[in-house]
Amino acid sequence: MSESLVRTALYDEHVELGANIVDFHGVELPIWYSSISSEHLATRSAAGLFDVSHMGFFRFSGVDVALWLESIATQSVTSVASGRCAYTHFLDSEGHIIDDMIFAVTDSSEIVATGCSNWKEVQGDVVHGEVILGVPNASMVSTLLSHFTALLPDDGSIVLEDLSAHTSILALQGPASPKILAEVLGEGNVVRPFTGRAIVVNSLGISGWIQGTGYTGERGFEIFVNNESAPILWRELLKLGSLHGLIPVGLGARDTLRLEQGYLLSGQDFLWPELGDCGAGLPAGFLARNSWHTNVPFGLDMGHDFLGKAVLEESIKSDASRWWGIKYLGRGPLPRPGKMVVLPPGSGFSDTAGPEDCSTIGYLTSGAPSPSLEKIGIGMGYLHGVGEGDRVLVVASPRKMVEAIVVRPPFI
Repeated sequence: MSESLVRTALYDEHVELGANIVDFHGVELPIWYSSISSEHLATRSAAGLFDVSHMGFFRFSGVDVALWLESIATQSVTSVASGRCAYTHFLDSEGHIIDDMIFAVTDSSEIVATGCSNWKEVQGDVVHGEVILGVPNASMVSTLLSHFTALLPDDGSIVLEDLSAHTSILALQGPASPKILAEVLGEGNVVRPFTGRAIVVNSLGISGWIQGTGYTGERGFEIFVNNESAPILWRELLKLGSLHGLIPVGLGARDTLRLEQGYLLSGQDFLWPELGDCGAGLPAGFLARNSWHTNVPFGLDMGHDFLGKAVLEESIKSDASRWWGIKYLGRGPLPRPGKMVVLPPGSGFSDTAGPEDCSTIGYLTSGAPSPSLEKIGIGMGYLHGVGEGDRVLVVASPRKMVEAIVVRPPFI
């Protein structure tokens, strides 16, 4: 690995566990420890522990901070109660998604209670009242930081702090995660889904922030602590959690878990045009998407004004391609990003028809064998002119098209 790559506070823990380390957006992280499939299935049946410290961590504070964030977010931020978490997109003036983000609404008393000395101190009359914590995607921290900074009020009434470098994030996911967390940090820290709070007093002396979120579709928690505390918490979770089937999980299974749930991946399923063009054999500009295209059933509230809304409204009126899942009905090369999706000529699915005889309706942006579905091929992408239950063909290789059915994720 290059010396220029960043190592998380848990790097030595990964090496000791024999992880296969890769370069992920400039951060050295485990792709797997044992195998992607076994780690995936363990998370679905018991629990998995992830190092997601490559993700960013922002704190927004100041007068009317929720109202300000709402003006640039597709989510109705002011309707999210204190102690709750929510999902949103951030668009540019042309309606393109810059990034998506989970955020938590809290207040200054909770921030003080986190006790993380590496975070900036509460600044008198600046950090008071409502506070919002946000988790931008790993590759988008600097981009979103610049985007938000340019939109801050000129009077300094809103303060944005980038806490990413000082914060480690551990994700405990799976049906056994509440029991494991209770044993390690106490029942008081077992927060409900999509709620968050400062970590309460526990036997480890760990302080920080915890929220009932994750990227797997399972019950779980994301735990935000200072870097010094991360190895202690990691080891204790694995020690006690192993009795309940907990194992460490790498980026490979994180990707297949989110795919089965139908979660978008920033940079792969959408890409802000300002960052360049997409790869993986996709047409130019194919990943320049808005919230309507993504077909996500949450995070978009058209009842308030926000940056990019006018363009989005026009898109809703059009017959644009939408985000759909496909599930293989036949056998063949597995669905991968960049694969073309087509409809056969007429209404028949003939073995003699080739891609040149079919009409293209879109491309896959994510795809893989599903460990939970006995490795059946599943994928997601932007398709036009189809609906749930329709049959399509995936051009899986130059010589093979595989029949699939259009589904609305999650797949399991």
